[in-house]
Amino acid sequence: MRDLAHRIDLNEIPDYVHHGVNVGQHALSGTLRFFSRGHLPPTPEGEAVLRRYFEAALITQEVTQSVINVLQPKVAVYNHGIYVPHGVISDVARSNAIRVVTWNVAYKSKCFIFSHDDTYHHTLIEEPTSVWENISLDGKLDKELDAYLKSRWYGTSDWIWFHDQPQHSLKAIEDEIGIDFTKPVVAALTNVFWDAQLHYKANAFKDMLEWLQTTIAYFGTRTDLQLAIRIHPAEVRGAIPSKQPLVEEIRKLFPELPANVFIIPPESQASTYSLCEGSNAVIIYGTKTGVEMTAKGIPVIVAGEAWIRNKGLTLDADTPENYLRLLEKLPLDSRMNEAQVSRARKYAYHFFFRRFIPMDFVNEDKASPPYKIEPPTAETLLPGGDIGLDVICDGILRRTPFIYPAEVQ
Repeated sequence: MRDLAHRIDLNEIPDYVHHGVNVGQHALSGTLRFFSRGHLPPTPEGEAVLRRYFEAALITQEVTQSVINVLQPKVAVYNHGIYVPHGVISDVARSNAIRVVTWNVAYKSKCFIFSHDDTYHHTLIEEPTSVWENISLDGKLDKELDAYLKSRWYGTSDWIWFHDQPQHSLKAIEDEIGIDFTKPVVAALTNVFWDAQLHYKANAFKDMLEWLQTTIAYFGTRTDLQLAIRIHPAEVRGAIPSKQPLVEEIRKLFPELPANVFIIPPESQASTYSLCEGSNAVIIYGTKTGVEMTAKGIPVIVAGEAWIRNKGLTLDADTPENYLRLLEKLPLDSRMNEAQVSRARKYAYHFFFRRFIPMDFVNEDKASPPYKIEPPTAETLLPGGDIGLDVICDGILRRTPFIYPAEVQ
């Protein structure tokens, strides 16, 4: 394996398939995450690290198959389900008809996301609308949703948060970047470049940078509109800060931006929520913010594989040509109508309260891992002791949906 990893042509690695598993793609994903970049750096270090990840992926494939041959497990449960080793383990397990369960920490405090068969990055896009569109949001649930959505402005209910002191004034945004909110504004929200490359397959565009290039060029022809590009704060505040900053990538493509295009850099404390509320419409690539914006009635155009896509709530682009046709509709005449907002709020409740499974005995910790498991009594771990834990255990053992029944609690 080491010999193969060192002698194979570098350009052949991303598409290399070993015993039915695309180990090359997993190796590339791990390498991009290691470098925190959307593209492999054209350096000796870039090649060396890719070859090491490729070797690791090959070894993971062989070891996982050997373990399966010996243990013959019925279910495989592990974190994330992408990168090396977890992405390789997923593919090998599925190729052996072994049921797969993946999990990750959710944004909301004390909550986790579990998914059957694949990483949640994919399953949340493909989830049937029938599991949430018949939810009845009464007064109590409506208030719970409103309270949580407002808390997202400040991060008070989350353990994943990217602002220190968010500024919620449109005037502050105007002063910072020179935009004029008395004229039509369209907001464009990015992901972290390397994150968008790894978590979401491209849809209308090859990657997020191509989307941004197309978007900026188009708005350069629309002097009746202003485009505000909000670079994701996680570029500088995330667990793995980006080493391929989008501001620099945009500057390479557009040494001089069109006069009606403005950039809010990742270090800015400007509130993304205030920006969106002051905009005619919001364009997203893969950010979850689309879930929140539609719940507030703000129209959203989706250019990539965002979770809000395919829910009957957004304007979804499938090709660059289709995307440009959607942009031609701007500025929109109105916000989303009452029926659309009602549907969007059902999905937002499902996403934040049902797919985010709470476990009250898991507490935040500043160490690594960033949480402690502290059940108050042994009975808490028994069936009926914690509803969230019951949902997780039943899902793993019986393949029931990983949906927390928040609406009946």
